Amino acid sequence: MVRSIIAVGIVVIVAIVVMVAVSLHSSRSEVYNFTDCAAAGYPVMESYPRQCRTPSGQSFTEDIGNALEKASLITVASPQPNQRVVSPLVITGQAVGGWFFEASFPVELKDADGLLAASTIAQTSSDWMTTAMVPFSSTLTFTLPTTPTGTLVLKKDNPSGDSQYDDQLTIPVVF
Repeated sequence: MVRSIIAVGIVVIVAIVVMVAVSLHSSRSEVYNFTDCAAAGYPVMESYPRQCRTPSGQSFTEDIGNALEKASLITVASPQPNQRVVSPLVITGQAVGGWFFEASFPVELKDADGLLAASTIAQTSSDWMTTAMVPFSSTLTFTLPTTPTGTLVLKKDNPSGDSQYDDQLTIPVVF
């Protein structure tokens, strides 16, 4: 009788271990993007942008907006892509003189649904009438959006209004 109880106990313990292992494996396999991959504990390569690879060979690249594409025109020192931001948000970086008009350009913060959370102007105190990179800074005050993520948008100032001269840097952020 005691052996039967012990045998049943061992079977129950083995069944629980198997169920937990299957549950952990299935939760780790539901990976749809870089964030899911990293959260599941898969290895993250320290490249820029970072990459995460699952054991099945799926590869996901971190969304850094269009920072690499715009690096010759504008770079942001702070905040970095996917950084948690709070209000007031201090934005610093440098942009080519042509990004400015009258030493400034517009900055917007949008939530994940694309709704405008706040806007301000970035300014430089340097000579902006140059083709060289010019430092800028801005402080953006905002109310915390309802979405967990959003986008910081730094727009090339375009006093002409002609869309062919529009340009922007987008940086994903976390609230």
